[in-house]
Amino acid sequence: MLDLGNRVSIYQPEQDGLIFPDLPEFATVAEERRHRKERLVAACRAFALQGFDYGFAGHLTVRDPERPELYWTNPMCVHFDKVKMSNLILVDHAGRVIEGTHAVNRAGFILHANVHEEHPDIIAMCHAHTVYGTAWCATGLPIDPITQDACAFFEDHVVIGEQGGAVAVENHAGSDVAKAFKGVKAALHQNHGLLTASRHSIESAAFWFIALERCCQQQLAIAASGIAPIRIPADRARYSREHVGSEYIGWLHFQTIWNQLVIDQPDMFD
Repeated sequence: MLDLGNRVSIYQPEQDGLIFPDLPEFATVAEERRHRKERLVAACRAFALQGFDYGFAGHLTVRDPERPELYWTNPMCVHFDKVKMSNLILVDHAGRVIEGTHAVNRAGFILHANVHEEHPDIIAMCHAHTVYGTAWCATGLPIDPITQDACAFFEDHVVIGEQGGAVAVENHAGSDVAKAFKGVKAALHQNHGLLTASRHSIESAAFWFIALERCCQQQLAIAASGIAPIRIPADRARYSREHVGSEYIGWLHFQTIWNQLVIDQPDMFD
């Protein structure tokens, strides 16, 4: 069973019999593998809907449930909108493609392989070269607790200054990123872009990436206004994060995206 941690009661229906997303349960490893691959494809499609594509840049990964030393990822030079079950690739930590016919993005393998290897508890990871995230990362500043959305990342993200802006084709660059991901779900890689990770699901990692990009957009808009924002006090920001920034809430948010994609883009299961 996919364990997403403690659920928050305010987001659960108080009556029985109402339609509400259930956490999945799996009878076999094969079922869990298919589930993870389907959600990985959906996460790629969601990134396409958000306009997160930039040439061949951007990579999303999820561990294989049976062979955790391997991870599934999107194929090289395939647009997020064209990722489907049949063209996913399975890669090891050395960058070798174990299953699939496409190549792997070397920069993606360097970053993701190091994080997955350094943190066995991390199941999924997302990175893309987005407009607002990349712009805010150029400041070298963290996300301030100035909105409820931003509070989801309060004390749960880091700024990585080392190797900022350098193309991650050398292993030490990935190692620097991996070290930074201890106990947090997101990182702002200076002069590079956003990264998110989840210890529970690709759905959570993908949604929190979308949310972090939105926070960067808000942060830039406020900065451009020239008006000093009102910061939310630390205790209230922490309380908000505990209620709206958990793995479960990230997973729950993604269900709306999943439901839309199942109806609008059935070809993702090809």
